Amino acid sequence: MSIKNRPCPICKRPRQEDYTPFCSQRCKDRDLARWFGDGYAVPGERVDPEEIAARDWDGQE
Repeated sequence: MSIKNRPCPICKRPRQEDYTPFCSQRCKDRDLARWFGDGYAVPGERVDPEEIAARDWDGQE
């Protein structure tokens, strides 16, 4: 199956060129909301955001 023929990853309807790889602005927004809501994750070691902020802060002094 070519990329053009793949359905929208959110609702499985046909893709629209203006919103690739989605079919609509709604599906683009739903995907973005999943990223913001921890619905998706990048593989790797879990890190506490507070630890990152503390390391960055300590490095600036």
